[in-house]
Amino acid sequence: MRDTIEALIGKIALGDRKAFSALYDATSAKLFGVALRILNDRARAEDVVQETYMKIWRHAGRYGANGLSPMTWLITIARNTAIDHLRRVQGGDDAGLDRLTDRGATPEETAEARSEAARIVACMGELEPQKADAVRWVYLNGLSYAELAQKLDAPLNTVRTWLRRALISLRECMAR
Repeated sequence: MRDTIEALIGKIALGDRKAFSALYDATSAKLFGVALRILNDRARAEDVVQETYMKIWRHAGRYGANGLSPMTWLITIARNTAIDHLRRVQGGDDAGLDRLTDRGATPEETAEARSEAARIVACMGELEPQKADAVRWVYLNGLSYAELAQKLDAPLNTVRTWLRRALISLRECMAR
């Protein structure tokens, strides 16, 4: 997975839109979970994720495969974007104007992002309830696999298998 994400980032640096879409599909749930945990507001987290991906698109050429995980780079961008958003909102200045001009998203991009989010919600609804909950706990609420295994009183490898299968199902659903 690590090599795949690094390759996608490299292609994005060259302007490859298909690679950008694939990166979004592979990482958006995790980045949304990071933003949601910081902001504790679904709508704001969605805005931050969109802003995060715009930054990834613009700055993919800055990523250097230096032994660190590419997910660490992506999560850092999402985390910093969420914290910046939180500071702007708490600061009480013209945060809304700054966010709109800094984000650079077109109405079409906004509509596409919302459409993708709706598709993800629909695909989550197709999962078995226990597996959907497991995905939410890990990728949206930030529980580790071990914490989830303890919460469910299930073996760690069983939880990993559930999550892997759930993510495969989600990927297949999103590809339809």
